Amino acid sequence: MIVLDTHAWVWWLSDPSKLPGVARRAVAKAAADRAIYISAISTWEIVLLVSKNRLQFTMDAQDWIARSEALPFFHFVPVDNAVAIRSVRLPEPFHRDPADRIIVATAMMMGATVVSSDRKILKYSHVKAIWK
Repeated sequence: MIVLDTHAWVWWLSDPSKLPGVARRAVAKAAADRAIYISAISTWEIVLLVSKNRLQFTMDAQDWIARSEALPFFHFVPVDNAVAIRSVRLPEPFHRDPADRIIVATAMMMGATVVSSDRKILKYSHVKAIWK
């Protein structure tokens, strides 16, 4: 069971070769097991990045997200009260990016591994994270 960081989700669907071998194999296995989880905060982050022209798709962001939701191996996890509270109470030190904090809190609560290239997540000893 894995939780994808926002960029890993985008890259897995748009260009899987951007994921290094370990991450790509983990995502492929999780897809076969139908065990890929995505925090709803990643949806927010994608729409925000598109609105700021920092990310582009060949279609509207909402349509891209809807197509993702239709894939049988993706499960979207809401940001509920427990995740919100956990994200604020993560053991420190950890960086302040709210989206990353919510993604990490989601993975911790699920007992899942985060797939991310973010060095701060990879170095954070309180969650299992992979990339290489």
